Amino acid sequence: MWLDAAVQGPGAKGKTSGESNYSGGAFFTPNPGSIPAASNSRFSPLPPEPADFYNPTATVDIPLDSVKDLKKKEKELPAKEAELRKREQEVKRKEEAAARAGIVLEEKNWPPFLPIIHHDIANEIPVHLQKLQYIAFATWLGLVLALTWNFIAVTTAWIRGGDATIWFLAIIYAISGVPGAYVLWYRPLYRAFRTESALNFGWFFLFYMLHIVFCIFAAVAPPIVFKGNSLAGILPAIDLIGSHVLVGIFYFIGFGLFCLESVLSIWVLQQVYMYFRGSGKATEMRQEAARGAMRAAF
Repeated sequence: MWLDAAVQGPGAKGKTSGESNYSGGAFFTPNPGSIPAASNSRFSPLPPEPADFYNPTATVDIPLDSVKDLKKKEKELPAKEAELRKREQEVKRKEEAAARAGIVLEEKNWPPFLPIIHHDIANEIPVHLQKLQYIAFATWLGLVLALTWNFIAVTTAWIRGGDATIWFLAIIYAISGVPGAYVLWYRPLYRAFRTESALNFGWFFLFYMLHIVFCIFAAVAPPIVFKGNSLAGILPAIDLIGSHVLVGIFYFIGFGLFCLESVLSIWVLQQVYMYFRGSGKATEMRQEAARGAMRAAF
């Protein structure tokens, strides 16, 4: 017995006297009782999985309330569809009634970045009149450009020592001339070409001639109102070119714009009048004027 103890050594003695720190032979594992549990672990334990987690045939409970709500919505859907169809028919009926009465529902679409007016020559004006309508529209844009440049030129003259009154007059020309021209002569021409209305032709001729007179007056700018400096015409340009070269150049540019506007407007007036006479609208307009006079007399 002492021989066996000597062969085994002190390690065997420790094994017999107490529990071993390792077990399992070659694939040993530490004794769980000898390693303390980690108290500062960053990982939280996973939640327990349900019993039917891996069962593809497990039943799923659907609340009866959701099924009832779904059936209720299915019943309400036909009623909503019928209401929408009724509204569409009502809108269509109103549009047809407006069309029969000659009322056109106009949607603002110009300019594209900030629609403020309705303008659709390609779809509303007859093909043989579209070119003339586009040129008339160009004269309105030309007036916008001429009045804007007139404001710039007069502002330059005012900064170089001019009277502040000419600057206020230039503002009045711009803010009243642009919308006034659109309402008084461009829109009547647009409606005249679209509806063949003799009355709209009459309004166009009246105010378009006033427009041409103003453009010619602005191109000359006689010294009638504040020595003519409130309009960028030829006479103030000649007067200012000697003392203020830059102001004189600005006025000469304004003179050119007003001249171009006058020439193009005279051509448009001539073409519209030729169409007006050739289409028989002149006779219709005279008849309408006669009937109006008779109604007024009686």
